[in-house]
Amino acid sequence: MKKMALHWQILIAIVLALLFGSLLPAQTKYVEWMGTLFIRALKMIVVPLVLSSLISGVSNAGIGKSLGRLGIKSVVYYLSTSLLAILTGLTLVNLIQPGKGLEGMLGSLTDLPEISKKPFSDTLIEIIPTNLFEVFSANDAMLSVIFFALLAGIFITRLRDDHRVQLTGFFNAFFELMMKITMFVIRLAPFGIFGLVAVVAAEQIATRELFTSLGKYMLTVVVGLLFHNFITLPLVLLFIARINPVKHFRAMATPLITAFSTASSNATLPVTIEAVEEKAGVSNRVSGFVLPLGATVNMDGTALYELVVAGFVAQVYGIDLTFGQQFILVATALLASIGAAAVPMGSLVTMSIIFSALGLPFEAVALILPIDRPLDMLRTATNVFSDTCGAVTIASSEGESIKYGIRDAEIKSR
Repeated sequence: MKKMALHWQILIAIVLALLFGSLLPAQTKYVEWMGTLFIRALKMIVVPLVLSSLISGVSNAGIGKSLGRLGIKSVVYYLSTSLLAILTGLTLVNLIQPGKGLEGMLGSLTDLPEISKKPFSDTLIEIIPTNLFEVFSANDAMLSVIFFALLAGIFITRLRDDHRVQLTGFFNAFFELMMKITMFVIRLAPFGIFGLVAVVAAEQIATRELFTSLGKYMLTVVVGLLFHNFITLPLVLLFIARINPVKHFRAMATPLITAFSTASSNATLPVTIEAVEEKAGVSNRVSGFVLPLGATVNMDGTALYELVVAGFVAQVYGIDLTFGQQFILVATALLASIGAAAVPMGSLVTMSIIFSALGLPFEAVALILPIDRPLDMLRTATNVFSDTCGAVTIASSEGESIKYGIRDAEIKSR
């Protein structure tokens, strides 16, 4: 008998948890431990997963050794499109305000550290750690871990060959180990989600308001992803790469469908490379560098999603973020998306980075778990589409002829 897919297991767990929490609220204390253990397991793997993922990805891409024209263009593209996605999410979460109306539902944050109150200058300075081993054990220093991992990955590529090969092999093996552990933890998600959602369901006194807010939250994420896919990225293709965005979207149909169904950028990578090379005409020199690196660090959809989640939960807790705090949120979401593993529910692991930056309890993630899977599929497709747009944009800037490129006259006539 074929094993039931994980997303169906999670869906069943959510339905059962909602029923259990609503009908037997007093009994949820007997299942709460499952959610607690699941959250602890997620927190356990955050630092080693992000560290190994970034060091392995950057060192394998050779970005430090070949940080010439191609490398700089790739980094500029990744940062720019991710930042645009984040700003889109920030605008929408402030306009729609999906968490309004649920203030106080999960209690207050009076007992939590005021991490979100720190000036941005202090946050920026503290990205550079004074003691790396203290950073590894701290819950609010993930930005320092990301900074060190990027630095280590870049400079590994600049070592002499024997040391570079040894360290690259070590971190590749370390990352493979962490992926095995991560997938094991994620396999336990149905049990953990049951415990988390059951407790939340038992505490709900405003079920109608909850589902209304979740609907607004889902709308915020979907509108943001659609805007990025059909407005922002096509404008980049049209005016910077001089490529027909409609034809590009059609040419990338196979990797987009694969990304949507698997919810994994890594699993989609071979299909993405084939489509970009065969249907767009991008050389292997560009696709072989840009796409694997993009699958590791270019997460437009994930960045937008994580910012909306943090903004939604902050609104639920009644936190009105100042402009400075929102700026910190933008920077944190950008760096957290870089560290997200390209696997299903990978962003769930790095969500703790953003939550800690705002002083939010990671347990609040139970609010969005019931509807995470379809959003995971959408944001993965966005990540992959951005990767393909980056490949053709950079190839075009390198003088390569894209099969469906358009002339300046065609652009002006549109």
